[in-house]
Order: sequence, then structure tokens, then C-alpha cells
Amino acid sequence: MDLQSFMDDFMNMDDLDLLTKDASLLFDCPAMVVDMAFRTVSWHCPEAFDDPPFQSSIQRGSLTYETGGFLIGSDAQAHFVTLEDSPYRRRFSLLATGGAPVGYLILVDVNGTLGTVDGRTFSSVESALAKQLMLESSRGSSIQTTEESVLQHLLEGKFSDEQMFELQAATAGLKFFSPRRIALVNLELYRSTNWSENALKSNILDFFPMSKPLIHDGSVVFFLNSDPDMALFEHLSKQFSLRVVISAPIPRLYRLPESYAAAHALMDVLLPKYPHPFAVKYEPYHGLMLLKQLKEDAMLPAVRALAERDRDDDTLYCLTLYTYLACHHSLRETCERLYTHRNTVLYRVRRMREDFNIPLDDPEQHLSLLISAAMALLALGREEVFMPGVRE
Repeated sequence: MDLQSFMDDFMNMDDLDLLTKDASLLFDCPAMVVDMAFRTVSWHCPEAFDDPPFQSSIQRGSLTYETGGFLIGSDAQAHFVTLEDSPYRRRFSLLATGGAPVGYLILVDVNGTLGTVDGRTFSSVESALAKQLMLESSRGSSIQTTEESVLQHLLEGKFSDEQMFELQAATAGLKFFSPRRIALVNLELYRSTNWSENALKSNILDFFPMSKPLIHDGSVVFFLNSDPDMALFEHLSKQFSLRVVISAPIPRLYRLPESYAAAHALMDVLLPKYPHPFAVKYEPYHGLMLLKQLKEDAMLPAVRALAERDRDDDTLYCLTLYTYLACHHSLRETCERLYTHRNTVLYRVRRMREDFNIPLDDPEQHLSLLISAAMALLALGREEVFMPGVRE
């Protein structure tokens, strides 16, 4: 098998299994293609090939969370890794078409020769596999009736209406499935080179037996039937180096995409702030996430000018304004929250009145000022002010 023969099959045959076999023969090694949910879509290997992680992925129909954590946390387009439970190193590469990732190609370097292959050959094969994977995924978009497939399609927004979803859910055995919340788990910090055993998934199911965990958009999602025991989640997050967001209560299962989107948005806010394992509930961050939905041009002009002064001179007028209003004009409480001397706070309050015409004493302006000050703090990158237990 040479590259030209591979490309001829790509142009003429429209068959991902054939292309995966061709890639295996071209590179003289076992090959596997997985989608973005880490499901094993296609593979090929010699009959005598014996490798526990490879074969367990085929039998399971998906990669382990351990493998997924590695893929999610890797910045490189292509990379090699050696496992504890395999004598062979592997080459992983992202499959993307039109700039959109669609899956991964996994090559098992049984002969130790992949490092000598020309990069253009890899690029041509990966591009063809990505296009074929996307094509076959779109053709196979009809909803299957397994629990996981129905829940995946629900998360992806592929149901035309609630009645269609309820029909598919009943067929899949989900008619009486009514979870209270979801747990969204970021795997970027999780590392394990033992990929035959799905240790993380096993632990999740041990702690939460009916949680139906699945991979969606690079994260683990599982379902909670009661309010979460946060001590248990904190233990789990520390044990496996996870970052976890527990969603707000789900009104009904069909509304799952909204709860997922809100939890995902909060995760995006927390990841750069907290580069260590954590487990949080959504509710304490609800105010912060509401503020992020407001448009900055709704901010009062006087407060916008105040924010510009803070940005230019590294002052703390907006933080003082927000805290002063949140404390109902209590000077003592404002000083305590800011850990700032009384005279400093008085000076800032006077400057806000005299230099920026902030109507601090107008009760009808109180709410607008408070929201505008909060928006200004977000514009200045001060999200931590609205995060539980973090305040200057």
C-alpha cells in the first residue's frame, strides 16, 4: 500500500473502514479512528496483534476516560505516548476538516518506524480520514435507541421537538429517567497511562450507580438523582485531579441542553481562575453568570468613565463603588470587606461624587449603579469579586 493507492480509495470508494485498513497497511501498524465522543468508529490490525488497550477499546466501543483525558490535555496536533499496560508507544493525531475537529487517529507503533514517516504523508492521510469520518457521521445521524445515544443527541440539540424526544427516550428505557442535576467534569488535569481499565468511570459508577456517565464535547457528563454531597465530589476531584461543576436543578430532561450550556459556561469562567482540582455547585455563581449575559453598552456613562480611570491609573474606584452600594452605604462594612482604611474609602467616595458625578444618594439610581459597577468589574477582569469566598 502506498499513498497514491490510499488516495485513490478515498476518491473512489467512500468507505471509512477501507480507509482505516489502508492507513494501517500504509503505516504498517494497527490503526483506529475515534470520534469526538471517543467512540471507536473504525479500526484495523493484524489478527495476531495482542494489545490490551487496543482490544479493550474495540470491545467497549469507546476509549477509556484515561485516554480521553490525555487527548483533551494535549496541545500538539500529533504526539506519541507510552503506556504502562502496553509494550507499544502510540501516535495520536487530531482529525479536523474545515478547521472543525471531528475525531482522532491512533496508530500503534509496533515496529518503531512511525517517527520516520514524512509529515506530508501523515497530513494527507489525516485529512482524508477526517473528511470521510465527517461524511459518515452526517449520514449516520439518525437517532439510535440506546440510552447513551439518546442522551448524546439530546445534548447536541438534534431532537426537533419534545414529543420526538419523549418517544425516543421511552424506546431507550428513559421514560422514567428524571435526573435532578448533571455533573460536568473537565479531564484536562487527569493523567493516567494505564488505559486498559476505565478506572475513573468505574469510580463514578461506584459512587453514583445510576448516573449514566458519557463523554460530550471533551468532558464527562453524568446525572445526579438527588442534591449533591459536595464532600464526596471534593474527594473525587482531588483523587483524580478533576474540575467539576454541578449544574442547577434541571426542570425536566428535555431542558438538559440549557443546564449543560450554563454549566459549561461557568466551567469556562473557572478554568483560568482555578488551575487546580475543584468541585462547585452552580448556584453560588448564578449572579456572576447573569452579569455576563448583560451587554457592556448598558453600563451607565458615569460608571464607564470610572472604569476607564481604574484601567488607566490602576485605581479601585469601581470595586469601592460596588462594595459601598452592596453594603447599603455602610462605611464600616465597606471598609471591612475591602480591608481598607476608613479615610481611603471616604476619599474614594468623595472623588466619585465630585469628579464623576456618581449619584450615590439617589435611591432610584441605586440598582442601576450597582449593576453598572458590577459590569465594570467584569470588564476590568475582576470576576473573582463575584466568586464565593473570594473578595478583596
